[in-house]
Amino acid sequence: MKTYLVTGAAGFIGSKVAEQLLDRGDAVVGIDNMNDAYDVRLKDWRLKRLDGRDNFTFVKGDIADYAGVEKLFRQNRFAGVLNLAARAGVRQSVENPQVYIEANITGTLNLLRLCADYDCGKFVLSSTSSLYGGDNPRPYVETLETSRPLSPYAASKKAAEAYCYTYHYLFGIDVTVLRYFTVFGPAGRPDMSLFRFVQWIMEGKPVIVFGDGRQERDFTFVDDVARGTIAALKPVGYEIVNLGNDEPVVLMDAIRMIEELTGCKANIEYKPMHKADVLATWANISKAQTLLGWRPQNDFRRGVQQLVEWYIENRSWAREIRTD
Repeated sequence: MKTYLVTGAAGFIGSKVAEQLLDRGDAVVGIDNMNDAYDVRLKDWRLKRLDGRDNFTFVKGDIADYAGVEKLFRQNRFAGVLNLAARAGVRQSVENPQVYIEANITGTLNLLRLCADYDCGKFVLSSTSSLYGGDNPRPYVETLETSRPLSPYAASKKAAEAYCYTYHYLFGIDVTVLRYFTVFGPAGRPDMSLFRFVQWIMEGKPVIVFGDGRQERDFTFVDDVARGTIAALKPVGYEIVNLGNDEPVVLMDAIRMIEELTGCKANIEYKPMHKADVLATWANISKAQTLLGWRPQNDFRRGVQQLVEWYIENRSWAREIRTD
């Protein structure tokens, strides 16, 4: 049995990765600082699904705290680190960029240093499709220019990717960088469009659409992303890999689908598009298929249905979650 360190273990993707690792018989040490970047009830809900499971240990801590994380490396021999702890969100990073440096850059650097010092040879980094910016041709391939990030969030992830290559070069750490494309599903982040749309539509709130609603997003279901993240534990040297659905969806089409699945009507309010947003994302996933043997298994409608069902089941408190 191998032991893996999963950072951001109470997060949307991290909790699902921990769950799938446990399901296949691995041991997981999960760390999360349980910050209030969004409603902590979501993190508590995810963590409760892991509490009490055999071979799962949870530590409340911050990867930006070098001494605290080093203690975990002294106590365990990790077969790999899956660094899924991050401050995410394009618009929020414009308002408060400093916390993105601490979580996404300092935290990643701490983990890489400890991997080198404690002979942990595998590192998986969660990165983002936001790095592709607004000018690259679609679908995005991993070799495209990414040196012009449009938000502090994307810039922090670019820095994390660069540190990963440096530590691969200097210390031989095997690194897979995963660029995620708009992950969604039950108990997702409330700042993401689909969670917002479900809540706003079901609760009769105004549905805020930035721009004209013709933006396209490559929505990827969380179970598929978690499965791809675990596949990325494969030895690769140093590689950057897209994890997306390869089937972009127009935002207005997503809203209409949610209306159909909930039986509620959207009260749409249009606002100017944010400067840090992009018009479209679209992943070329050929590399993920070839290198990792991965491709998504859940179609968009099925994923949205599961999100709606989760929301209805947890509506007593999910309706109170702040989504603005």
